[in-house]
Amino acid sequence: MTEETTAPLYLKGRFAPVAEEHTAFNLTVRGTLPTELDGRYLRNGPNPLPDEDNGHWFTGPGMLHGLRLRGGNAEWYRNRWIRAREREGHPFVREDGTFDLTATPGNTHVIRHADTVLALCEVGFPYWVTPALETVGPYDFGGRLTTAMTAHPKEDPVTGELHLFGTGFAPPYLTYHRVTAEGELLDSRPIEVPGPTMMHDFAITEHHVVWMDLPVVLRPELAGHGGMPYQWDDGYGARLGIMSRTPGSTEVRWFDVDPCYVFHVGNAHEDAQGRIVLDAVRYDHDRFEHAWGDIGGPTGVAVVPEPGLVQAPAVLYRWTLDPATGKATELQLDDRDAEFPTHNETLTGRENRYLYTVSGDGIAKHDLTGGTTRVHATPGARYAGEAVFVPAATGRSEDEGWLLSLVSDDDGKAGELLVLDATDLSEQAVVELPYAVPAGFHGSWLPELGDED
Repeated sequence: MTEETTAPLYLKGRFAPVAEEHTAFNLTVRGTLPTELDGRYLRNGPNPLPDEDNGHWFTGPGMLHGLRLRGGNAEWYRNRWIRAREREGHPFVREDGTFDLTATPGNTHVIRHADTVLALCEVGFPYWVTPALETVGPYDFGGRLTTAMTAHPKEDPVTGELHLFGTGFAPPYLTYHRVTAEGELLDSRPIEVPGPTMMHDFAITEHHVVWMDLPVVLRPELAGHGGMPYQWDDGYGARLGIMSRTPGSTEVRWFDVDPCYVFHVGNAHEDAQGRIVLDAVRYDHDRFEHAWGDIGGPTGVAVVPEPGLVQAPAVLYRWTLDPATGKATELQLDDRDAEFPTHNETLTGRENRYLYTVSGDGIAKHDLTGGTTRVHATPGARYAGEAVFVPAATGRSEDEGWLLSLVSDDDGKAGELLVLDATDLSEQAVVELPYAVPAGFHGSWLPELGDED
């Protein structure tokens, strides 16, 4: 057997890391790039160093991929490793057993808030990076951040505030933070939960924060054996919580739900009856164990099913939490495999009609009002990554804009940036990249603000 066939799934095919950093200019474009796309598309993901296996897809050092679009042209492509302190001899777990929150892989997401670009990884501080993808260093909001920071903060489109949380391996297991539109962290509140779970995402509505306390739990006895020491625990229970966004509030109203796990939220809102509606991608026990085993995590079953991760074997769900009755109702919205849900972020925390997800055969647009799904297929060995929605400046409807997705190839061929019209998922343009791009996690569109190229 060859080294390729014996390598873990997360180190081969479209997941195979690239060995070098590159810069390329004046990229070939098929079709027509909308001239309104003036900015940078950045995406983050794990990219182990050559001949390195970190034991889990989630733990490799971060690598940013970026494209500069302007005037209908793709001016450059760059990929750069995050200059993580862990690579400079500063281990995340120190010899005395404490944690260095400045030494994360920085490999999960990249956002811009208050004109500062941050590469995020939920076990510690983010890294401040430049728009040209160079790492400045760990970022702690002027010393005010003292916990880890989620890779999925939520920016309120009305107030401009950034809402985030941090999880801990010891109490407090969960801490909520609020950052002003100007970038000042001015509110931190411990939230009581029973134990250290793998809380990866959360949601906000206009007046509430929505927590997900779900049964994938830290197992300290698994630490030090490679991978990530989290495992499904049937005894932990599963519940969703709503907390007021009123400054100082820490009281959470919890709602029991069927056992499940959620990596990624689509959106949440408050309906006319005052109920909280949450849309997210849901894994049941068996689907979680399959996906978790594929990417290097410890499972609670003797035999993991035959590996074959496409994007992830999960489906789009809706939970409706009714404070009047104390009950949660659950509804499957679609039967196709789905992950990486995105939406028009001008509606974060408010009711939205459309969600976009990806699966093994392409990019899907879910009409939550009409109950229909449209798919843009990426057949063969090409696999679309998270589809980031960019709203049209003069758009009058929620879905007027474009979807940007980095496409990876199972056969090791060069990557592409796929640009779709979000209204009908028609292909507007394809930017041909001169190098392979591994499948990764999350990214953002950063409109031009006069940054240095």
